[in-house]
Amino acid sequence: MIGTIVNTCALLVGTTVGCLVKKGLNKRYEDVLFIAMGLAALGIGWENVTNSMPKSHYPVLFIVSLALGGVVGTALNIAGRFNHLVDKAGKSNLAKGLATEILLCCIGALSIVGPVMAVVKGNNTMLFTNAMLDLVTSMVFGASFGWGMLAVVPVLFCWQGSIYLVAKFLSADFFTGPLVTELSIVGGFLIACSGLSLLKIRDVKTLNFLPSLLVPVIFFIIKDLTGWF
Repeated sequence: MIGTIVNTCALLVGTTVGCLVKKGLNKRYEDVLFIAMGLAALGIGWENVTNSMPKSHYPVLFIVSLALGGVVGTALNIAGRFNHLVDKAGKSNLAKGLATEILLCCIGALSIVGPVMAVVKGNNTMLFTNAMLDLVTSMVFGASFGWGMLAVVPVLFCWQGSIYLVAKFLSADFFTGPLVTELSIVGGFLIACSGLSLLKIRDVKTLNFLPSLLVPVIFFIIKDLTGWF
């Protein structure tokens, strides 16, 4: 769980530094940092897609995954529900800050796919990348909302730790190379979507595409049970 521990420590350090500064960041520097995060997310997403695509044995699965996942997520209005949750929790500045940062840190492809990649491939790159993004983001939130933002730290650890343990429990029998490849492709597109949103190129409701990550899992469950495909 080294990736999760590093990510948690980065969030802790970033929030602490931001709280010590207390004055917040100048708007133009804040914009530059978010552009940097957007570029990083876009690059990492593209790298995952281009590296994994040649390894795929099911070249249309990622298309089906994105399409079905997007439709399901939109029908469930995942993005809208979370936005409502943020608005509802935002009765005070601290509550709004907590709701927003938890959403940014936990509900994203890097934070969800990262622990799985750490288990099945021993690759913590996604979690280390997420740690750098969270480090910068948490500085901004800490400087803006104060010490109460430290409450996000245990939430992130429990979230990624739970995903890691589930993946570890299933990895020997289920998380095969082909499944990881398909998850990497779909996850790469979701990371790229996050980058597009941060760069304000397109307001992609990435949360609505999160069910896309379940489609390859369901596909391989059916494949293992039936022997089809």
